[in-house]
Amino acid sequence: MKKLLYGVAYYDEYMPCERLEEDIRMMKEAGINVVRIAESTWSTHEPQNGIFDFTSVDKVLDAMHGAGIQVIVGTPTYAVPTWMVKEHPDVLAVTARGPSKYGARQIMDITNPAYLFYSERIIRKLISRVSGHPAVIGYQTDNETKHYDTAGPNVQLQFVKYMRDTYESLDRVNQLFGLDYWSNRINSWEDFPSMVGTINGSLGAEFAKFQRKLVNDFLAWQVSIVNEYKRPGQFVTQNFDFEWRGYSFGVQPSVDHFAASVPFDIAGVDIYHPSQDDLTGIEISFGGDMTRSLKNSNYLVLETQAQAFPHWTPYPGQLRLQAFSHLASGANMVAYWHWHSIHNSAETYWKGLLSHDFKPNPVYNEAKTVGADFERLSDELINLRKNNQVAVMVSNEALSAMEWFKLPDGKTYNDVVRSLYDELYKLNAEVDFIQPSHTNLNDYKLIVVPALYAAADDCLERLNEYVRSGGHVVYSFKSGFADEVVKVRASEQPGIIHEACGITYSMFVSPYRVGLKGKLIDEGTESSRVEAWMELITPTTAEVLAYYDHSQWGEYAAITRNKFGKGTATYIGCMPGAGIVRRVLSGALQDAGLWGANQELTFPIIVKSGLNANGEQIRYYFNYSNEPAAFIYAYQAGTELLTGSSIASGQQLELAPWGFLIIKK
Repeated sequence: MKKLLYGVAYYDEYMPCERLEEDIRMMKEAGINVVRIAESTWSTHEPQNGIFDFTSVDKVLDAMHGAGIQVIVGTPTYAVPTWMVKEHPDVLAVTARGPSKYGARQIMDITNPAYLFYSERIIRKLISRVSGHPAVIGYQTDNETKHYDTAGPNVQLQFVKYMRDTYESLDRVNQLFGLDYWSNRINSWEDFPSMVGTINGSLGAEFAKFQRKLVNDFLAWQVSIVNEYKRPGQFVTQNFDFEWRGYSFGVQPSVDHFAASVPFDIAGVDIYHPSQDDLTGIEISFGGDMTRSLKNSNYLVLETQAQAFPHWTPYPGQLRLQAFSHLASGANMVAYWHWHSIHNSAETYWKGLLSHDFKPNPVYNEAKTVGADFERLSDELINLRKNNQVAVMVSNEALSAMEWFKLPDGKTYNDVVRSLYDELYKLNAEVDFIQPSHTNLNDYKLIVVPALYAAADDCLERLNEYVRSGGHVVYSFKSGFADEVVKVRASEQPGIIHEACGITYSMFVSPYRVGLKGKLIDEGTESSRVEAWMELITPTTAEVLAYYDHSQWGEYAAITRNKFGKGTATYIGCMPGAGIVRRVLSGALQDAGLWGANQELTFPIIVKSGLNANGEQIRYYFNYSNEPAAFIYAYQAGTELLTGSSIASGQQLELAPWGFLIIKK
């Protein structure tokens, strides 16, 4: 990309009156240079089976081109029209909750032949029509695609075929998955039971893996169709999203982003996050780091919030802070969902950049400053490249396994991931995300491994060798426990990695009024209470950083550090509070030689950096706080890009509430 993109989703079809010309005028004033269209309006473009009407698409494309605004066209396949369901009711997914009912989006079986037939037809009709239009720069396939829990007979039949192709014999399936338990043994492929009722976590996790593969195949299929029409210079992307907890929270359970992103030219993402006093930047950073890591490249933020919910309406300055926070993680595009607030239906109160009256408002006025700065600083800020020395290893397989075997208090895999990621963020340790299959572990000086509950032997052996050769690893509890089919290892725990960690355990308990004691814990500081899960660890060669503070469990280690070969493995055998996690990670960063000036600054001052397209160092300093903040600039003299002022090494700099600086060295 040659310029930063600043955009909105735009739906002329939703407008209560004709105002395209006025919308474009206001977009131009705000510096909007790209819009995304068409992904939500299949029933408008094909009102009846085989009857097509692309009037609204043509009108918007021509008008945007005339104004110099570029367009990303979405394939409109994530919300099916009524006529399709009337003619083919089986396109609706059958899930563990029963058959889906028409009304909501994303209710279809993405493997259904009728749905795929009509999807291919609308994709070809639309993309062949728009691909030659000079306004079109790229395409988005579908929208926040997932498998939607589809598990009906059509999917079950494909799963049985997948199991035959993967494992070849039922004897092997029965042995690997422990199906003799409760007479679950399968003695004929024809008798293979529906996964909807399974009680076997290994088989259930395998089905979840298969469902994620359905998403991979569906998206690759759409990309292959669009690629037939795509012109040179155009791209294909997808707006991946995350586990949703009222906002973007963690690793997406229904999609393996790494595998699903392979056929795309550029990764895209939707990131939504708390705002007002709860704005921390963590979700922006998490989503950006994850998406940048998928293809080790810059990415597009295809959706983020402008106003959204009443409790997310941004304070003055926050819209700017958020937009540049995306750039600081490596985004080349920031786009709002959506331009205008919708006047009826399900998302009436998910407000866009414009409110329901379509008039300028404080958020729109602030967006105008963002657009102007994006245009002015595009050459300086586009294509930010990072060379991070810390990686967080995440696994959909471990996530699925822990969905079957949750912690006793209900905490999940993503709770563990975020407990570690959030403290790295607050320590200004920038990270990449990697998978257990990653072979070039030596690209990093420190690897943080949250709850790698299910993993193949070779992945764990690679981690041991990484430590032996000089790397540093921080493991959380529940790592190494089971193999890739969620079969618990019969060896000493934590399986295989106990060698590098220098520990063993065979018992684990739920904490009840348990604290931590030892050299890591300073009396009178933040809480040392154990919040969830306790592995009763016996060190073999490891140094104990913390013991359990408990009348019965006090002899057991809770947190350890072990020198192994040339490196170090730290193991956190419980879920402590954020302050203790931060202290463990601080020690690991220091051991790995990664403690520097940025780590002397901690949240709410957040530092992000990288090299721009010209090879120049760019550093962002953000204040995620309602109070002013100050810091000493510790690097070589540079220029603050927003104001053009010179910055001296050692100079004290001020950050306004929700303010930021961008310094080019």
